[in-house]
Amino acid sequence: MSEKIEIKIEGHLDVNRRDWFDGVEIRYEGNITVLICNNKDQAYVHGVLNQIRDLNLKLISVKFDKEIK
Repeated sequence: MSEKIEIKIEGHLDVNRRDWFDGVEIRYEGNITVLICNNKDQAYVHGVLNQIRDLNLKLISVKFDKEIK
């Protein structure tokens, strides 16, 4: 089983920005957007985090876990 990443950001991700996160599952928990993706390598993780920064989104948490579904 591969390791998954769960990234939480404040607010709802604008529908027009969803294409920035290709291959990432997007869920909503109240006023929080949850991005779930496979941990391919460190460069991939940095790329996703850079996209969050470039969109000026507020990062809440990053969780690495094999148990995320």
